[in-house]
Amino acid sequence: MHGGQQPSKLKVMGTVKEIEEAVPLSAAELAVFREWFAEFDGEAWDRQIEADAKAARMDALADEAIMDLRAGRCTKR
Repeated sequence: MHGGQQPSKLKVMGTVKEIEEAVPLSAAELAVFREWFAEFDGEAWDRQIEADAKAARMDALADEAIMDLRAGRCTKR
């Protein structure tokens, strides 16, 4: 990828297809992979949220939520 460009969808799809064909998994292996991937994906999500918080990207949403709470516009579920 040059200059921060995203890969084309065609290239990504081709790569995923190649992975699917190269790595046939049994049901047990797939269960282990799912567990690993859920943890991997969760950690990536956590890093993104942490980066967004440090960059103050969520401050406006947090302020809006606090104003809604104080104005009685929130409900319990």
